[in-house]
Amino acid sequence: MRNLLLRPGAEELSYEIRGIVKKAREIEALGYSITWENIGDPIQKNNTVPSWMKAIVSDLVQDDKTYGYADSKGVLETRQFLAKLNNEKKGTQISADDILFFNGLGDAIAKLYQFLIPTARIIGPSPAYSTHSSAEAAHANTAPITYMLDPENQWLPDMEDLYNKVKYNPSIVGILIINPDNPTGMVYPKEVLESFVRIAKEFNLLLIADEIYQNITYNGIEATALAEVIGDLPAISLKGISKEFPWPGSRCGWMEFYNRNASQEFAKLCQTLENAKMIEVCSTILPQLSIPKIMSHPEYKAYRVEQNERIGKRSRIMKEILGDIPGIKFNPTQGAFYNTIVFDESYLNKAQFLPIKDPKIQQLLDRWLEEKDMPLDKRFVYHLLAAHQICVVPISSFCSDLRGFRVTLLEENEEVFRQTFLRLGDAIRQYLNSTAKELA
Repeated sequence: MRNLLLRPGAEELSYEIRGIVKKAREIEALGYSITWENIGDPIQKNNTVPSWMKAIVSDLVQDDKTYGYADSKGVLETRQFLAKLNNEKKGTQISADDILFFNGLGDAIAKLYQFLIPTARIIGPSPAYSTHSSAEAAHANTAPITYMLDPENQWLPDMEDLYNKVKYNPSIVGILIINPDNPTGMVYPKEVLESFVRIAKEFNLLLIADEIYQNITYNGIEATALAEVIGDLPAISLKGISKEFPWPGSRCGWMEFYNRNASQEFAKLCQTLENAKMIEVCSTILPQLSIPKIMSHPEYKAYRVEQNERIGKRSRIMKEILGDIPGIKFNPTQGAFYNTIVFDESYLNKAQFLPIKDPKIQQLLDRWLEEKDMPLDKRFVYHLLAAHQICVVPISSFCSDLRGFRVTLLEENEEVFRQTFLRLGDAIRQYLNSTAKELA
């Protein structure tokens, strides 16, 4: 080309959660069925949207106003409804003017980082959700800055690591919290959130909380909202309906601005985000209109309780199957619908394998394994896909130095779920023991 096309840092944009799909499609094209454990789509995993919820959306479609524009910030009645839900928590209070809708949280996250100056860094958790880490790295023209989540401590954050990175890196202007966490399924206890607040107050930082899974917890665990502990600090909460209703295809998410006038810089950021949405005109209106009707429906709370209980049961089944396998570190998931399994790296090497019966699949695998400097967890993920047609995501793709993989807890058919993880458990054992058997 006559000139360079890409700005520095653009190469940091990646999304292995969907990237692995390209490999799986190659196997699928050979006539094999894939077990998809790579992405958090409840609909793909046989989740049935209740008839009363469909009826609400169907009725809205009959109303002509659902085909028009909304206010740039979002439907006023919906923003008023959501502000009331927040304010009932008795924490930081907001109004409808403090809520801004986007076409999904991916859109919101991209906009947030787009308007930060490149030298302003947001430190986030590692393992990191790819949408956040890739967008932050691309805006800063360099690798993301992260604090560690500790698999030896139920995936809770290493607060000393976070504190030191904030203290000695003055370019950090904000802290990202994902609660409940993706990809680990950990839920932050209230006292840990309060520790984040203390660090933010000491160093005058913005707090950002991705809380899209806030109402998806189970097995006796409940999530504390950022608004309950933030006090008078500037903060943003990111929320959406794609997982909770579930309606991932709605592409409907929003930001809640807390204490927007606590900082002149933060107030300018909020206004800039609102101006950017005005240039776009508005976000999709139909799902916005559905939110108050669905969430205030008399069956909604019971529906969420039932769904959470189902996910909780699947988490217990997963623990039963994977909890005691030598060579991996397993933490039971508490919220969202993911689990990250970590390998003891002393068990991993480049000679391990899973046997492949189909020579055509073996050819595909051989080609995939030509990738330069491939992390050892990615080798396992490719072998698992080739040998058992189970599609998972390597944890090295979540901006982590750990080696493992993420799975979902979404499969509604309990027998299918159990059989999937029995196959996965057998594959882990066989893979970790493969070199020893081969040498024997």
